[in-house]
Formats: sequence, C-alpha cells, structure tokens
Amino acid sequence: MKLVILDRDGTINADSDEFIKSPEEWEPLPGALEAIARLNHAGWHVAVASNQSGLGRGLFDLGALNAMHAKMNRMLSAVGGRIDAVFFCPHTPDDNCRCRKPSPGLFEQIAERFGVELKGVPVVGDAPRDLQAGAVLGCEPHLVLTGKGARWRGQPLGGDFPSGTRVHEDLSAFVEHLIAHQPDAR
Repeated sequence: MKLVILDRDGTINADSDEFIKSPEEWEPLPGALEAIARLNHAGWHVAVASNQSGLGRGLFDLGALNAMHAKMNRMLSAVGGRIDAVFFCPHTPDDNCRCRKPSPGLFEQIAERFGVELKGVPVVGDAPRDLQAGAVLGCEPHLVLTGKGARWRGQPLGGDFPSGTRVHEDLSAFVEHLIAHQPDAR
C-alpha cells in the first residue's frame, strides 16, 4: 500500500493563531485539494494526523470538527480526491498525552488502522513536530513552506527537524516530487 500522512492546518488548509474553529473558517490552501486528488489518482492513500487542541481548550466541539472535515471531504470530492482517514489529538499541551505531535501516538494509530509499517512512508507538515512524530517510526519527513513553515523560507532548518527533511514550496510541489520519484507499491 502506498500511503502518505499529512498534517492538516497549514498544510492542507490555512492556519490561524486563533485556531480554525468552524467550517466557515476552514479554507483550503491554493492547489492543496487538487494535489491530494493527484496523489489519489497516482494510487496513494492519504491519512491526516492533526493536533486539535482547540477541542481540549473548549474553543469548538466535536460536531464543529466533524463539520470541518465534512466540508474538506466535500471539496475534495468535487476535485476528484479523497482522504482515507483523519486522526486527531483533542488534548492540550498540558495533558501530556501520547497522541499529541511530536509524540508518535497518532502515527501508531495510523499504522494499526492501515496494517502497515511506517518506515519510508512520507509525512508532510508545516512544523517540526509534525515531522518528528512520524520520524520516530521511520517516516520520510517533508516540510512545506506554507502555514507555520513559511518562517523557514530561505533559512536553514536547524536541529528541530529530523535528519533528511526535504523542503517543498507547498503541498502541490511535494506531490510533484513524490510522483516524479514514485517507488513501487508498498
């Protein structure tokens, strides 16, 4: 199985320091949905691993989160794409849970759900913690320069990033890279 794991906020959709709290606030980044559709058409399954501490902070409820994901799925469907599964951590940083990135709990759940080892599975995100969580399990780290990733444009990545992190302008550029270097089916 060919699998890609994506962060959500700042990678697929616009991010906000005030949190994305409603379907109205959830807006895809330019070209991101089409990039996911390209992945699907090239035979890739897509999972999302997302910290959603706004739940634990009481800024929105599970109904609002489900509505955001329903909007994302509708918009993806309209361009011929799909996300196979969304995994999220509802906890705040103070909860010290195992599922909040950079801890690997969400990635362990993804491996179990899909019945795969994650060694070599691309993980794409806009912050070090997105990539650290997957790298612990052998994922191949890819930073996009959207969302929080914009701060590293033209800058050296530094020690917070896993070794071998590749940098891409956005999700579309990552997908172009992946498809151009597509390995045999996993």
